[in-house]
Amino acid sequence: MNRGSIAGVLWLAAAVLAPAQVGELSISAGRAASRNNVLGTARDLTGALLEYKSETNFRLGFRFTFNNYEFFGHEIGYAYNRGKFKLTTTPPSEVGMPVHQGMYNFLAYATREGSAFRPFITGGGHFATFYPPGTGVFSGNGVTKFGINYGAGLKFRISPIMMMRLDLRDYVTAKPFGDFFPDQKGMLHMLEVSLGLGIGF
Repeated sequence: MNRGSIAGVLWLAAAVLAPAQVGELSISAGRAASRNNVLGTARDLTGALLEYKSETNFRLGFRFTFNNYEFFGHEIGYAYNRGKFKLTTTPPSEVGMPVHQGMYNFLAYATREGSAFRPFITGGGHFATFYPPGTGVFSGNGVTKFGINYGAGLKFRISPIMMMRLDLRDYVTAKPFGDFFPDQKGMLHMLEVSLGLGIGF
């Protein structure tokens, strides 16, 4: 049996086994846009109103998915959001303030396990840890807030064991630093748009 035949047999075997895969491990990158992100206000010496904002941009995330039923699954994940703490002066003043997230989600698929295309909707809970300006993940000074998230996405296979995924989610989180900004209103929204690569097993 030549190499081409062996490769063909292995590909066919992987394709046959693919529908039985229940686990997925993926990495995603994209953007997280903050909405209703005013943490507090102040006035400058001229009386002009200034706003303190939490802003995010680049996002990197990891997810482990367990599809225990044909149309349902569970997912845990972690994400790093490159963020900043911004004061709306002219020009704006800003310093880095990363946001780390951990999450659990329930997934409901439109197609059964093993399908080439799997649209899904999802909902779950998460925590977000905000690191104040000038501190880092190892400083122990993070402020953790909890919230819910929901959204939709699409998974599609590019080989018997590899897949791509598109995620659109809204993370609704209590605002941090309420002790410093007692005039906070509403919840902070972080809108994720990301594209990822995963493997099934």
